Amino acid sequence: MKNIRPVSDLRNNFAEISKIVHENNEPVFLTKNGYGDMVVLSMEAYENLQFESEVYAKLLEAEREAEHSDKTYSTKEVLQALREITDV
Repeated sequence: MKNIRPVSDLRNNFAEISKIVHENNEPVFLTKNGYGDMVVLSMEAYENLQFESEVYAKLLEAEREAEHSDKTYSTKEVLQALREITDV
């Protein structure tokens, strides 16, 4: 369930919000005048989101390249190429 709090809680209850984002590893959504304004995340949760976003972007790029290429690789070929890279 989303944790939604007024933005004033950031000032008045900072320690509590910090504890929530670190213990639950989930964001706290802050509202201003009843509307969404900000999201507070722990550094770890933010870095995980960034990593997942980068991986997703690379997968999309690879899918686009695959759509425009006639060359395909078998699992054996890919694993062999990876072994050669790691042996260097």
